[in-house]
Amino acid sequence: VGASYMVGRGFASIFWGMVADRIGRKPVIVFSLFTVIVFNTLFGLSVKYWMAITTRLLLGALNGFLAPIKAYSIEVCRDDEQALGISIVNTAWGLGLIIGPAIGGYLAQPAKQYPHIFHDKSTFGRFPYLLPCLCISIFATFALISCIWLPETLHKHAKFEMGAETAEAGTTQESTESPKKSLWKNWPLMSSIITYCVFSLHDTAYSEIFSLWTVSGRKYGGLSFSSKDVGQVLTVAG
Repeated sequence: VGASYMVGRGFASIFWGMVADRIGRKPVIVFSLFTVIVFNTLFGLSVKYWMAITTRLLLGALNGFLAPIKAYSIEVCRDDEQALGISIVNTAWGLGLIIGPAIGGYLAQPAKQYPHIFHDKSTFGRFPYLLPCLCISIFATFALISCIWLPETLHKHAKFEMGAETAEAGTTQESTESPKKSLWKNWPLMSSIITYCVFSLHDTAYSEIFSLWTVSGRKYGGLSFSSKDVGQVLTVAG
C-alpha cells in the first residue's frame, strides 16, 4: 500500500511536469489538490485490500503537485530569493511529516480510542480510518479554495526560456557549433538526483519499516504499539 503511491507518482511525475510547462502551474496544482480530496477520502472508505492499493496508486499517478509547486516557488520569487523559496517548500513538507502522523495516530480507529464519542456501529466505526483521511481532505479543500488567489507564473517561465535562447545566441561560433550535451550527461545534475534518490530511499524505508516494526507483536520482535503510539513517535522523530 505504501509503495503503490510512489509507483504511481514515479510513472506520472515527468508527465505532470510537461503538462505544467504547457498549460500552466495553477491548473496542475488545482487538479492535484482535487485528486487529494477525492482519493484520500476514498482511501478512508476502503474495506478491501485492492481498494486501498487502487486508491493510493491513482492518488500518486494523478497527483502532479510536487514538481510544479517547486517550479512555482522559484518563479514567484526574485532571483536572490529563489533558494529561500525552495527551502520554504521543503520546510512545509517537513511540517507535514510532523503533523500527518499525529493526525493519523490520534484519529485512526476513533471508535476504539474514543468509545464515549464514536459508536462501533457509526460511520467512523465501520470505516476506522476515515476520520484522519477526512481531516486531510478538509484541509486540502481549504487549500483548493485558496488557489483562487493563486497567480499563474507560466509567462515567467517563457521569459526564462527567451533569456536562455538570447544568451545562447550570443555565444561564440565555436560553442554554437558544438553539439548540445544530453541531460543524462549533465553530471552535476545527475549527481544531485542520485543524492536525492538515496536520501528519499532512506527516508521512505525508515518510515515504512519503523511503522511495521512498532505495530508488530512482541512475539515477532515488534513493540506492539497502538496507532496512537506510532503517530506520537513519528511526530517526535519527524
